[in-house]
Order: sequence, then structure tokens, then C-alpha cells
Amino acid sequence: MPKQNTLSLDFPPYRRIFSHWRKIRTHIWWLLIASLALGISVVMQWYATQGGFNSADEWLRDHFIQQQASRVEEDRIAVIDIDEASISQLGTWPLSRGQMADLIEKLIAVYGARGVALDIYFPELSKKKDDEKGDMRLAMLAEQAPVALAQVFDFTPARAIAWQFGTPSGGITLSEYLQTQRSPEHRALASGHLANHEHFKLARYTGNIGFVPDADGTLRRIPALVEYQQKAYLPLALSLFRCCGDSDVKASLPAGRMLDSNQAGFTRVSFSRDLSAYRVIPANRVFQETAPIEWLRNKLVIVGSSSLGHPDRVATPLDSSTNGFLVHAEVLSTLLDEQAGIAYQKWPGALLAIGFSLVVVFVGVLMLRQYSAVLSAAMLALASLCWLAVAYFICQHDMWFSPSGPLLSNFFLLAVAVPFAWQSSQQKTRHLLHTLHQYVAKSVVTELLRSDIENPLSPRRLYVTTLIADMAAYTSHVEHLPMEQAATLTRDFLECLTGPVLAQGGTLDKYTGDGLVAFWGAPLPIENHADRALDAAIAMVKNIERFAQLRVEQGLEKIEVRIGIESGIAIAGDFGSSHRSIYTAVGDSVNTASRLEDAARHFPFQIIVGKGTVDIATAHRFTLIGEKMLRGKEKPTLLYTVEIPA
Repeated sequence: MPKQNTLSLDFPPYRRIFSHWRKIRTHIWWLLIASLALGISVVMQWYATQGGFNSADEWLRDHFIQQQASRVEEDRIAVIDIDEASISQLGTWPLSRGQMADLIEKLIAVYGARGVALDIYFPELSKKKDDEKGDMRLAMLAEQAPVALAQVFDFTPARAIAWQFGTPSGGITLSEYLQTQRSPEHRALASGHLANHEHFKLARYTGNIGFVPDADGTLRRIPALVEYQQKAYLPLALSLFRCCGDSDVKASLPAGRMLDSNQAGFTRVSFSRDLSAYRVIPANRVFQETAPIEWLRNKLVIVGSSSLGHPDRVATPLDSSTNGFLVHAEVLSTLLDEQAGIAYQKWPGALLAIGFSLVVVFVGVLMLRQYSAVLSAAMLALASLCWLAVAYFICQHDMWFSPSGPLLSNFFLLAVAVPFAWQSSQQKTRHLLHTLHQYVAKSVVTELLRSDIENPLSPRRLYVTTLIADMAAYTSHVEHLPMEQAATLTRDFLECLTGPVLAQGGTLDKYTGDGLVAFWGAPLPIENHADRALDAAIAMVKNIERFAQLRVEQGLEKIEVRIGIESGIAIAGDFGSSHRSIYTAVGDSVNTASRLEDAARHFPFQIIVGKGTVDIATAHRFTLIGEKMLRGKEKPTLLYTVEIPA
């Protein structure tokens, strides 16, 4: 009887080309996604090193600073606050120059302070009556005592009228500066100044207190070294440091952390101490000499004012309203830490961030292509948390890299790569469903998708039960029939066979013209595959008996089915060439099932079962028929038939 494979996967050349192109296109998309994700991190690092402001970076850094800031008391620095209470006792703001001189003299002579920095500048002589001597005393202290005055430089290049008030002092000539080896790579270029009256031009130490807030109004950076009118000027904290130590130009230039400046010449304030770590002493207690002497002895002192008449409050990472003199105290703490040996070790933060992103992108793309969207998203979330922990430490050693770069790269993968992977997975699943539905029941497909089998169509060695069935005497039934009637008979017969296969969760291998080949145990392994195949065979026989009875009632010939069943090891998978492929099972047990079906013509039984199936079936009873030498076998084979319930 004719046998033909009517259900297979046919791949003409244009479909093979399309399939290859689809794979190449997917690889290109993944490469593009990976490149863009890594590119985001690279661009963020480049932008940060150019001094660009990024609110995400600053938000992260601010929170890191808040966590890292030490609350241990800073016992090397004292802060004198000319607050409202002090002014109410001493007079109106500003204090007279004589009072300022008294304050400095008490701090140095009475309390034994190492040095005093004034976060106050004097652009003109005192207008208070009988205060001329106060100006002279203050100028003399600035020339001879360990005192650092303040001056403000402006860094706004487009100002219509440049600030030109007072006379800058304390500058280092650029020729001296350029001869030193320890100097910032960049200098902050000033466009104007608010300095002290020329009466104070001989002051030995004067420091800059001018700054440029970030775009959000927060002070995070100060000029490491100011270049103005062919001179270089130090920050106030460094000027105080200089007046209390080595006055040599080379030794007093910025070092350590302050050497790490951006292209605009600004360095970040470390804010290593919480604001509560600084002892703030009201000025009136110094005037009254009621402040404990140990609060000030051998301390570096910064004098400022928090009074309403001296609006010197700024937003910092630690507080939205911080007294300006505390910022100078923070810088001074950093200088003292470095002097004590706590050196600023520069790390390649940008390279570390890019390297981290490279690893995450590489691993992420691999995971996204193999695992579920939920697992991949969880991996990206875990990677982001790991990066936050790493960035927490890097920020202490590199002030110009972008801590948010790898996070934005991860977010891009989450927003673009995860949906793309999910869509690709859905397309693959739909293709797999379309293919599997041609072979197996819907319930098997559903169970197969729930399993962890990566590629269910790839060839695997499995223990299966094969069932082969066809119509007895098919040729004699159809040779005299018109084509339409022969086709109807064949279709109705196959319908009787197909239903039981799918109902019992079998895999439909192929139709063979007047019959079919099916097996159980592949692509999804099942324990009771032999019993399922036997149940399907019994159902086939009953279906054919009912169909045959209808034909007899219509005056047509009775038909019967022949079935062979055997169990054993087989290789099941998608076999074929680039032109044609089919999911099938091959092996000795499959060949034996075919021989058993053929042997059924010699016995009065419609179902012939091999010993392999009899040995593992647990829900059926069998009758031994005898032995028969099957084609291709060297020894006789035991033949059984299954008992069919009434």
C-alpha cells in the first residue's frame, strides 16, 4: 500500500534565506542595544570629566556624603560666630574695626589660637566714628600676626560691569607659580574682585571666599587656585593653613584633593564632617573670656557671622541652609586630614564605571537571551545595587566620574533590552507552538512550555513507545472507488486514528497515506507512555468498529485496523536537511513496531504488542500469541496482544 509523508516542515530556499537573515538581524539588534547601553555609560563619564552638571550624579554624591560624613567632634578647628546675641551685646553690625582687632587679639594672645581666618572682607575703611585706630590695628595684625583675610573673586565672564572693588592681596606671581611642580592642572579664571581696602594691601595672607554654585543652587565646588591679573590666589582655608605653617610658595600651594580640579579649575569640597562636628562659639563669649580655653588653644579659628545683617548662608549637600564659614571649616578639615597622613588617593573612577558597565552589558545580554524577563530585570536590579555599593567608595577617591552612568546604562537595558528579549522570546514561542501543534496535543504543548527544556525539538535519546497503525487491505478497499470516495474513506479512517493519539497526549509523527505513526515519551518524557499508547490503540479499535458498523449499515465493505506497538530507546528530534525536516523518532524499537504492524495481517488480532511494551505496562493485561521471525531480526520475537475491555 502507498506510504507518503503528508505532514512535515518544508523549507524552500527563500525561507531558509529569510530564516538566516532573521537570525543575523536579531544579532545586529542585540549588538546595537549593547553598544548603546555601553555608550550611555561612556558618554556620561566623558561629560562628567568635562565638568558638566548632572543632577542624577549630584543627587547620588550628596546622599553618599550624608552617609559618610563623620559626626565625631572636630577638635582641631574652632568656629567663632558673630551671631545676633553677640551683636546685641557688642553694638550694631558691622562690628567696628577696633572690636574686630580685639577679637583677633583675644583669640591669639588670651586663648592661644594657632591662627585666625576672617570670613569677612573690608572693601572700605570704617565709617564709624573714632575707628581709625581700629583700621590701623587690624591692618597691623594682618601684616604681622597669623591672620588670613578674605576677598571675593567673581567668575562670571559675561558681567556687563566687572567687579572692581578694593585691592586684591596675597597673590603669588604666575612666574613663581609656574616654577613649582605641585600645582593644579587647571586654574579658575576670575573676571572681577571684591577685595579689602588698599589700607590692607600689605596683609601677608588673604584667601578667596568666592564660589560658583551648581545649577541647582548648591555649593559643592570651590576654586582650587584662582588666576587673576597675572597672579594666583589661594582659597581662604589654604591661606590660613599657610600662615600657620610653611610660608614657602611651593609648600603652600594646593595639594592632595585640591590638586584634583576640573577644567574650570574647581575642586569639590569633601564635606567629610557633619556640620554638628564643628564647635561653634558665640563671639560674645570670647569678648567676655567665658569660653573654656581648651576650646581654642592651638586651634585653627575661622571667624564668620550668622547674623541677619550678614547674609552668608548657602545650600550644601549636608544642609539646605549652611553658614558659609562652615564650608571653609570643611575645607580646612580636609587639609588637616591630609597633613595627618590621610591622603587622597586618586582612583580611575571613569574607567571603573565603564568597565562595570561593560561586564553588566555583556552578562545582561547573555541572560536576556536565555532567561525570563523577570529574572533578567532582577539581575539588572541586583547589578545596580552592587554598583551603588562600589560607587559609594569610588566617590571618596574620584570627584569627577559619573556615578549615575552605569545606572542609566542598566535602566536602558531594562527599558529597551528586556522588552526586546521578551518580544523575541514570544516570537520564538509562537514559532515553537506552531511547530509543536502539528505533532502533539495542546495539553502536551502547554506542559512542554512549562518545563525547563531549552530546545525541545533538538534530537535526544529518550525511552518511548511507538504505535504504528494502518488500514487492513487498504488497496482492495479503494482500487475500485472514485477518487472522491477514496479520499473520504481515507480521511474518515485517519480521523478515527488521530483522535485517540491526541487524547492520550501522544506525538503525531506522520501520516502514511492510510495510517499513521505516533509515539509517547517525546518531546516531553512521561512515565506511563506504554499504557497511554495501549489506551490509544484500544480507542482506535473501538472507533474503527463503530465506523465499520456504519459502513455495513450503508451497504459498504467492513474495514479493520492493524496496529503494532513497541517500547524502547529511540532518538527523537527534528531530522532532515535544509530543504525538508520533520520531528520524528528513529531506533530499533520504532522499526520493531513497524514489523509488528505488518505481522498483524497473519493473526486474527488487530493489536500486536512487543515484549518491550509488555514489560513496562502496568495498567493492561496481555495474551501471548507466540513467536515469529520478523524481518531484519536474527532471533524470533515474542508477540502479544492486549485484552480489549468490553
